[in-house]
Amino acid sequence: MTAKQVIQEGKAILGIEFGSTRIKAVLIDQDNKPIAQGSHTWENQLVDGLWTYSIEAIWYGLQDCYADLRKSVLEQYEVEIERLAAIGFSAMMHGYMPFKGNDILVPFRTWRNTNTGKAAAELSKLFNYNIPLRWSISHLYEAILDNEEHVKDIDFLTTLAGYVHWQVTGQKVLGVGDASGMIPVDPTTKTYDATMVAKFDELLAAKGLPFRLLDILPKSLNAGENAGFLTPEGALKLDVSGHLQPGIPVCPPEGDAGTGMVATNAVRQRTGNVSAGTSSFSMIVLEKELSKPYEMLDMVTTPDGSLVAMVHCNNCTSDINAWVKIFKEYAELLGVKQDAFSLYSNLFNIALKGDADCGGLISYNYISGEPVTGLMDGRPLFVRSANDKFNLANFMRAHLYGAIGVLKLGNDILFNEEHVQVDRITGHGGYFTTPEVGQRMLAAALNSPISVMETAGEGGAWGIALLAAYAVNNTKNLSLADYLDQVVFAGNAGTSIAPTPEEVEGFNRYLENYKADLAIEQAAVNHHKL
Repeated sequence: MTAKQVIQEGKAILGIEFGSTRIKAVLIDQDNKPIAQGSHTWENQLVDGLWTYSIEAIWYGLQDCYADLRKSVLEQYEVEIERLAAIGFSAMMHGYMPFKGNDILVPFRTWRNTNTGKAAAELSKLFNYNIPLRWSISHLYEAILDNEEHVKDIDFLTTLAGYVHWQVTGQKVLGVGDASGMIPVDPTTKTYDATMVAKFDELLAAKGLPFRLLDILPKSLNAGENAGFLTPEGALKLDVSGHLQPGIPVCPPEGDAGTGMVATNAVRQRTGNVSAGTSSFSMIVLEKELSKPYEMLDMVTTPDGSLVAMVHCNNCTSDINAWVKIFKEYAELLGVKQDAFSLYSNLFNIALKGDADCGGLISYNYISGEPVTGLMDGRPLFVRSANDKFNLANFMRAHLYGAIGVLKLGNDILFNEEHVQVDRITGHGGYFTTPEVGQRMLAAALNSPISVMETAGEGGAWGIALLAAYAVNNTKNLSLADYLDQVVFAGNAGTSIAPTPEEVEGFNRYLENYKADLAIEQAAVNHHKL
C-alpha cells in the first residue's frame, strides 16, 4: 500500500511525544516507517522559582503539533487524517501534576525542579532505595513537608503523559515505565512496590490526609495492554478541525525514557541506550538487581516491566545550542547564510580534529542544577587557563564532552563497581544527528562501542508510535523485545563505532579536570545570582 492509501484506509499509527523543547508527532505506516511528521516548539518557564509549563501551553502545543502534522499530510498526500489504527502519547517523565476533578491544584512542576531535596532524602532512607529529586513521590512528599494547602484536596496525581491520555480517553492509567518514575515498581508484579506504598501510607495517615497513595495514582499497565479509546471530546482536543474520528485505540502512555528504549531496540536484558537531547539519560536493562542503592542511579523499568538502571542528567545540549546560535549570529554578521543542519554539522565535525583531552578546556553545561554532581542549581560555564590549547576544535570538543560528562560519572558505577555486562548500547537524540561525531564522543566516554541507527533522529515520538503498533498489530503475541527484533528492526543493529585507546584516555583526562574544577561551578552558583 502507498502511504496515501494507508492514511485513507485508517491504517496509519500516530505517536506524539512532549519533549522539553519540542512536541513532535510521527505518523507511521504498516511497516513501522515514518510517513509524516509535525512539531511544535515550546519552552518551560521559571515561575515563582519553579520550572513549569502551563495547562494552556500543553493544549495549544498539542493542537499546533497535530495541525502541523495534518498540514504535512495534506501537502504530501492530498488526504485528510480521519481514522487511525492506534495512537500513543508520551512525555518527559516524573514531575508533579496534582488534580481535584479536572482542575490542576498547582502549576505543573517538571522534572527539572530540584526543590525536593529533603523529601527525596527522607524517602530514600525510608525505602532503602534511591528516590530521585524529580520523581513524583518526592514532589508529593515535599509538598506535604512544606504544609502546602492543596495537598488535602488531591484526588489524582499523574505525569504529563498520563494527564494528556486521561483527558483524551477518560482513563487514569500509565505505562509501567512512566509509572516507575512516580514511585518504584516491583519488576515481579509490574506495578507499584507494595511495601513502599504501605510505608508511604503510614506517612499519609500520620499527617491526617484523607487519601491513601493508590487512591490517587494512575493504574500501571504493561506494554500492549488495553488503555482505552479516543473519546469524541478527546478527538476534538487533539484535532480542532474536527476531521479525526473517535474510537481509536490508545496505548498505555509512556515516559520519554521508555520510548527511547523502544526506538533504539533496547528493552531486552543486557542492552542499553543513551538518549541525548535537552537532557540526557542512559538506560541499561539489568539481568538482576544491583547490590545496593546508589544516589547516582535511578531504578526504573522498560515498558514491559524489566528492571533498568538509569543515569539521568538534567542538562545536555542546551548550552551547545546557545553557542551555535552565537556562531550563527557571527556568520550572519559576515553575510554568510547557513541552515541549521549545515551549521551544526560544520561545528560538530571540527570537534573531531580537537585534542583527545580538549587541550585542557572544560565546559559545564549546567542550565539548571545537576543532582548527580551535587549541584542544586546551575550556571553555564566555560573554563580555561592561559596555557590551554584554545582553538575552535578543542572548544567544540569540550562542549560535546561536557554534554555527556555527568552521564559517564553514573555509568562508571555500573561498569566498574557493579560489573554490569552489556551486549549493545545504542544512541539516539539530537546529540547524534551529525553522523559519527556524538557517537565517537560517547564511545570514548563509556569505553564501549556505540551503535546509532538511521532512525536516531526520530526519537521518542517514533518510539511511542511503535508501542501503539505493538498494542494493535502484535498478532503473534510476541514479547515486546521479540516484536522489536523480528517485526520492527528485523536484525538492523545500526552502525557501530568503537573508541580508540587514545580517545578513552583523553576523555578520562578531561573528566579528571572536570571533577577537580566542579568547585568553580559551585562558586558560580553561590556568587552569580539569577
